[in-house]
Amino acid sequence: MAEINRIIFMGTPEFAVPTLQAMLDHGENVVAVVCQPDRPKGRGRKVQPPPVKALAESRGIPVLQPTKIRTQEYLDELSTYKADLFVVTAYGRILPGTLLNLPPLGTINVHGSLLPKYRGAAPVQRAILDGATITGITIMQMDEGMDTGDILLPGSLPISPDDTSTTLAIKMAALGGDLLVKALELLRQDKLPPIKQDDSLATDAPMLTKEEAPINWHHTASQISCQIRGLDPWPKAHTNLEGKWLRPFRPVVLKGAVKEAPGTLVRIDKEGLVIATGADYLLVREIQFEGKNQMPVDAFLRGHTLEPGVVFS
Repeated sequence: MAEINRIIFMGTPEFAVPTLQAMLDHGENVVAVVCQPDRPKGRGRKVQPPPVKALAESRGIPVLQPTKIRTQEYLDELSTYKADLFVVTAYGRILPGTLLNLPPLGTINVHGSLLPKYRGAAPVQRAILDGATITGITIMQMDEGMDTGDILLPGSLPISPDDTSTTLAIKMAALGGDLLVKALELLRQDKLPPIKQDDSLATDAPMLTKEEAPINWHHTASQISCQIRGLDPWPKAHTNLEGKWLRPFRPVVLKGAVKEAPGTLVRIDKEGLVIATGADYLLVREIQFEGKNQMPVDAFLRGHTLEPGVVFS
């Protein structure tokens, strides 16, 4: 039977908060929390604490925010907490083996995909971009590779046609917290045997780049819908209209034989803009025009003129 009396949690963004909250609600003894340093955010560039830090401090848990994690001094500091296990969820840094193996039970991770699919920094976004209909969470034993450690406990989750990276991440974060609590109980009972990943089935999920944001209207409506939803909230897919960028949101694929050139605005109705693509049409229900806020199409049209026949480039 595994003794898990003291846990150190490592995580930084909002995605990691439900995992920490689930452990605390379950009565786990989280003796310290590690997250990245406070950073400036927003238009005012005001320095703000990471979401995980805010939760930890509200519960009186010590918070560590090292700028360097590959030092003996930092390892010595972690050792003073005498943790049995480290738990990681979206910490945001690659951890060295000396750190992963520091506690007796090693380090487990809450990863946002069904491994070995989508190893890397952006598994939630890449699943949507690829048009996947199912994703999930994997509780895994961490090693020094990029999400290559043994699988401990997977859990699947459907991807809705309306899901963006934001909405899907919220659902996956909640699942991650539930799965982790279950995994800890199974680990205590020695009922969590590790399963080696099949490397031949592995796919990568590298970080997103701004170069992925421009829309190619010659692609299918389904591909463009995945692009819009997968790149929301960053870097946000965009097209061009009269020399300015326009960002479409809340897309819906409309099946039909396309006669117009890809990128042509075919019609405007109360639902939004219907645009021709390389295959099928795309209904866009919200847009953001350069210099404006995101808004429903009908609200945008109250102050702007947009006629069918224009071509988005």
